[in-house]
Amino acid sequence: MELAGTEVPVVWRGRRVSAFVPQLLAERDLSLDAEAAARCGAAEVSVSQGAEALGDDYAPLARLLLRAEGIASSYIEGVTAPVVDVVLAEHDDGGGAQSPAAWVAGNLAAANEAIVHASGTQPLSVGELCRWHEALMAGSPTPAQYVGRIREEQGWIGGSTPLEAHLVTPPATALDGLLADLLAFVNGAGLDPIAAAAIAHAQFEIIHPFADGNGRIGRVLISWLLTRRLRLLTPPPVSVRLAADVGGYTAGLAQYRFGQTSTWVAWFADAVSGASRAQQELVGDVKRIRRGWETKLSVYGKVRSLRSDAGARRVLDLLPPHLVLTAPVVASALGLTRQGAGTALRTLADAGILTPFRAAAPSGRGRPAQLYVSEELLGLAGSSPLRR
Repeated sequence: MELAGTEVPVVWRGRRVSAFVPQLLAERDLSLDAEAAARCGAAEVSVSQGAEALGDDYAPLARLLLRAEGIASSYIEGVTAPVVDVVLAEHDDGGGAQSPAAWVAGNLAAANEAIVHASGTQPLSVGELCRWHEALMAGSPTPAQYVGRIREEQGWIGGSTPLEAHLVTPPATALDGLLADLLAFVNGAGLDPIAAAAIAHAQFEIIHPFADGNGRIGRVLISWLLTRRLRLLTPPPVSVRLAADVGGYTAGLAQYRFGQTSTWVAWFADAVSGASRAQQELVGDVKRIRRGWETKLSVYGKVRSLRSDAGARRVLDLLPPHLVLTAPVVASALGLTRQGAGTALRTLADAGILTPFRAAAPSGRGRPAQLYVSEELLGLAGSSPLRR
């Protein structure tokens, strides 16, 4: 197999190593075989079905899907945190900075920025990529001089030095040309959306333009491209499928580097199809969970004479956008007093719908001590935080 690019000599701390510079997309043969093309077509149909399943009132589910995407993308890089901690970090005042939860929350923020941008008409730019990177790294320990900036130093993947790396990425002097080529590709409309997302992601991973966080930004790029090209309101959580087969994912990226474009694109298309099916299943699960809540509340109401317009029933409308509820959040959202909000939350807990959860070590100023969560909904976004 021949590499789809060239190896160039670079010097790293007085040692000679070879860096890989991928062939420009404008010069590479990106034609697909019949099998890959067919899988891309099937994936696009699956994405359309997933979008239709969301319905017009998509916003409540969109946030849940985004969290699933961000948590899975971070997991691929070995960054994990309980879902409750991630939700709290999304609204933290900075007290949780440089925690795993804050880093995962940064992944969500970057993905959200990408989706908002993709919903517009402006072309993707290096500046926008840097804004995603800045959002991603907000909760990370990465030094500030590397945040939101294209790297000026030699990069590599795997190993502690380029001498033992799996891949030594292009020298910094090659990045301008490579990024210009990549952006021309993603802003164009040459290939079908699924194949374009697969190729753009793989090319980005080889370019590795940032000092850290390239894998996550590369997966944000997938969300951007699918949202823009397929006119989606929210993309399927592709990282959930990638995280389910990290070995196949990394092998596919290596195959792309060796010119096996169709092999990689076919694998990626299957992952998109799987993510879209998972999206449809999630929509069905949320509907099933909501019906269960209504049943539990009705049974509880018969015993306790709960009125149909009670605050507890109104609180259900705050789920699933709010995976963590507190009396102040409920009071603000529904115009209740804090006492009334607290009563409604306790009622839902007594009815077996919500579970009280007390943060073990509050870290942010004003972080509430008493939280209420739906373990069923948390299970759709990640593992339950109550099983630490």
